Amino acid sequence: MPKKADIGGKRLISLAPDAWVKWVTQLSDVVAGDILSSEFQWIGRESDVVVRAYSPQVGDFLVISELQLRYNSRMPRRMRAYAGLAEERFDSPVYPVLINILPASASASSAIATSYQSEILGLQARQDYRVINLWEVDAEIVFRQELTSLLPFVPILRGGGEAPIVQRAVQLLRANEQLSELEPLLAFFASFVLEIPLVQQIMRWDMAVLRESPWYQEILQEGEARGEARGEAQGEARGEARGEARGEARGEARGEARGLRQGLMSGIQLGLELKFGSVGLRLMPSISQIENIELLLAIQEGIKTANTVDELQRIFE
Repeated sequence: MPKKADIGGKRLISLAPDAWVKWVTQLSDVVAGDILSSEFQWIGRESDVVVRAYSPQVGDFLVISELQLRYNSRMPRRMRAYAGLAEERFDSPVYPVLINILPASASASSAIATSYQSEILGLQARQDYRVINLWEVDAEIVFRQELTSLLPFVPILRGGGEAPIVQRAVQLLRANEQLSELEPLLAFFASFVLEIPLVQQIMRWDMAVLRESPWYQEILQEGEARGEARGEAQGEARGEARGEARGEARGEARGEARGLRQGLMSGIQLGLELKFGSVGLRLMPSISQIENIELLLAIQEGIKTANTVDELQRIFE
């Protein structure tokens, strides 16, 4: 059984905490201290990281880093609550930073806020925080400033989606034995910008390790949902068109069923590719023959828990 790997935010930042706090605060003289516990009872995840820091011009303070896969409208309130809890618990001023890893999905309409504000009966509350969108960060900064914590994200940084840049990041990870566990995470993000066979050629892609990432299931579920929505829309459109000639009610019903099946197929195909690579895709010819929606739903759920392709295959054999 593969060794569990900690590739959450705390692990990433602990690789080079000084370089991290310099980067997020833009202070050249700041130094990092301890990485503190971020468990505040009802709030706290692997992506929340609190670092004690010191700068001659500021003194002692806390740097809070919240790594978010994609921004959502709840983040301003979360940043306000997190900053307040940290300040109270550790009795230090707080510099909160929100790091968005990927752009919001096309269906998201909210702009990325840089502060929280509310008012009730004339009383106001406000919390500012810095926002860093990784897709706007130049990939060269990672190499120039030795930002080891950002190496897995190089492929999705600005200018980082080229094979030579990804290879450069891989070489840096492999040069340090302690960083080798981050290769699967880098490969995962590389698959957003490069063809999967190319990614598999230039690096080891150990999906068993990658599944320990706190972002893996979130991305997988998002991909499945996107595939289902696309399939349902296409199926409904075809069903409605045929329904005009053969009976609208019957056409819509068949279109919805066909759309659901196509959506499940899209989600299953994406899940197999993300989790098992080309080996997983070998199951698609067999799965594509399945008409039973309940069985397809079982396969989709099975992708999340199965450790091997053979284990998944037993669900529908």
